[in-house]
Parts: sequence; structure tokens; C-alpha cells
Amino acid sequence: MIPFYLQLLLAILLDLLLGDPRWLPHPVQGIGWFAQRLETPLRRLIANQKLAGVVTVLLVVGSTTAIGFGLLKLASSMHPLAGDLVSILLLYTCFATRSLHDHALKVYRSLVAGDLVTARKRVGWLVGRDTDQLDESEITRAAVESVAENTVDGCTAPLLFACLGGPLGALAYKSISTLDSTFGYKNERYLQFGWASARLDDLANLLPARLTAFLIMPAALLLDLDAGNAWRIFHRDRHNHPSPNGGQIEAAVAGALRVRLGGINRYFGQPNVRPFMGEPLQPLTAEHVLQAVRLMWLTYGLMALIGVGCRLLF
Repeated sequence: MIPFYLQLLLAILLDLLLGDPRWLPHPVQGIGWFAQRLETPLRRLIANQKLAGVVTVLLVVGSTTAIGFGLLKLASSMHPLAGDLVSILLLYTCFATRSLHDHALKVYRSLVAGDLVTARKRVGWLVGRDTDQLDESEITRAAVESVAENTVDGCTAPLLFACLGGPLGALAYKSISTLDSTFGYKNERYLQFGWASARLDDLANLLPARLTAFLIMPAALLLDLDAGNAWRIFHRDRHNHPSPNGGQIEAAVAGALRVRLGGINRYFGQPNVRPFMGEPLQPLTAEHVLQAVRLMWLTYGLMALIGVGCRLLF
């Protein structure tokens, strides 16, 4: 038997070494596909669109957890070590730190090379906003905001759920996060149907977002960034965001980097104005993307130390 804390460390190591290879089918793709296949029949079957969305959430999260449980039981029935290996693989698929690192550094390299056309394309892989007209500063802002927010969604939150509930806890979180990415839009189509997906994602990230934001302070200190300003901006601006959770981490990162985030984003040509977070003590440049990635890794490492330490103690 492999102790769970060691399973967790091995899963983190796999993510560090392999990331998300394109040739390897990813559970998130399957979860998203299943959710989309349920949408049309459930909308037709259930007249109340908010209730249809609730049923979709229950079916997707329940099915994801049940499949994970079945795989673990089947592997364990063959051999305890097989069960441990499946547990490690399931945990590995829930972490996206290396993938986020790779995407962000592609944007950074394009900016350093002065290739704004490629930088716009690559930052478009990270964000949902229009990117075809962004200048260097706005490309940097988009990349930093994405790295900050996904530090929670793709790194620390699944890690925390894994520490609390093992691979099934991490899978349940990933299914919730995928549902929000699929249906959690405040537009005419999904305002009612996607209500449950968005609200459950807000609830699931309530603790991870705040704990991650607090970990930004010691991470900033260790990286010789502005930990004091991170705390000040976090305390002042963490609610300047449409999401109750996204602003927690983005405000802390803005303070640590001594930059201003937020402003005007365009979606399908339509402007969306967001309150500012932080102060423009430094102009946004490519270097800030690199600093945001370093903050992500160190914050993730601190969360791993806390999680593994708690598992060893309790």
C-alpha cells in the first residue's frame, strides 16, 4: 500500500513532468462532453430551466464521482497496488499547474520576441475575452489575470479537495469547475440553466480562493516581491470582481506585482468594464507574466506542504 500523502506527491510530480499531453484523453474533456449531451434533453424534459440545470449538476457530479469510485474499486479488487496506481493517475489528471505554466510562458516568449500577433493568439488560449486588438500591456494583463485565477481553479483548489476527499474529492471538484466553464455564463441562454453550475462553483471555491490569496503573501516574500502591498491591495480590492472568489487571488497578485489589473475587456465585440484592482506602480510588461507564474508555483508548493502536513498529522 502506498500512503495517500505519497500518492499525492507522486501525482504532483507527474503533473510537473508531463503536464497534459495532447495525445492523452483527459477526464475534463469527457465531463464537458457529457454535460453538453445532457443539456438539450433535460431542457426539453424539464420546463423549469433552473431546475433542469440543477438536475444536470447532480447527474454530472454524481456520475463523475461514481465512475472514479468504480475504477478505484475495480483496480483494488485486482491488487492493492493497482488501486494505488489508479488513485495516483486520477489525482494527476485533476492538476493543471504544468499546463498553465506552459501556456503562460508561450505568451511571455512571444512578448519578449516582440511578436504581438502570436502573443494575442496564445493569450486567447488562456482567456475568453477578445484578444485580436490587444497591445502589449493588455496582453500582459490578460495573462496575469488568467494565471492568478487559474492558480485556484487548476492548482490549489483541486489539491485542497484531494487532501480533504482523496481522488474522489478532486474529481468532484473538477466536475464542478468544468460545469461552471460550460454553463456558468450570465447571458440569456444560461442565466437560468447555468445558475446551479455557477453557484456551486462559487461555493466550492470559497475556501480555496481565500486560502490561496493568503498564501500569496509568504510566496511574494520568498520571491522578493511586495508582500506588504499584496496584503494591502487584497484587503482593499478583493471585492472588485464579478466573481466572489476571483477577486481574492487577483487582488493579492496585483499587489504583489505592484500593477493594476481590471479595466475594459471585450467579449464578442462588446465592452465589459471591471473595477480596477491594485495600483499602477509599475507598467505591465512581459516580466510580470513570468513573476505571476513563479507566484503560482510557490503558492501551489506551499498549499501542498500544508495539505500533506495535515494528512500526516490527522
